[in-house]
Amino acid sequence: MRFARLRTPLAAIVAALSLSGCFGFGWGGGGFASVSEKECLMRAMYFESIRSSRDGMLAVGTVVMNRVQDDRYPSSICGVVGQKNQFAQGVLTRPMSETRSVALASEVADSIIRGQRHHGVRQAQHFHTAGLRFPYDNMFYVLEAGGNEFYEKRNPRTGVLAYFP
Repeated sequence: MRFARLRTPLAAIVAALSLSGCFGFGWGGGGFASVSEKECLMRAMYFESIRSSRDGMLAVGTVVMNRVQDDRYPSSICGVVGQKNQFAQGVLTRPMSETRSVALASEVADSIIRGQRHHGVRQAQHFHTAGLRFPYDNMFYVLEAGGNEFYEKRNPRTGVLAYFP
C-alpha cells in the first residue's frame, strides 16, 4: 500500500524530466530518440545565438554537428549539448518562451538534421560572444554570426587544424 502513494509522484517526476529535453542517464551515451535530439539542437541554437537570426542558429547548430562527428566529443547531439560548461547554463532546462524564435529553431534544426551546414563555420568547434577577441595564437576566426565569433583551433606555426586540450 505504501508503494501506491509513491507511484504517482514518481511518475510525475519522470514525465516532467522526459519532457524537459534530452532525458537520459549519462549525456555521452547516445540512445536518445530523434525528437529529443532535435530538441537538444533547438535549445543550443535558441540559447546560444541571437534568437531572430537564422544565420546564427545555423552556425551554432553546425558547431554542434562538428563536435558530434569528432571522436573527442559525445556521439549524439544531446551528449554534446549536455556537456558540462560547454553551452549556456541551463540550456537543457530553461524554458524557451519566444514563440517565433522556437519556431525558427525548429525549422533550422530540421535543416541541420537533414544535412545542411553553415559553410562559413568550416570545421570550427568553438565560439564565443562577438566583440571579444583573445590573443591566443591557435584561435583562427572563421565567422561572425548571430552574436558569436566562431573559430577553429589551429597549430600557430603551420596553420593546420590542431587539437589542443
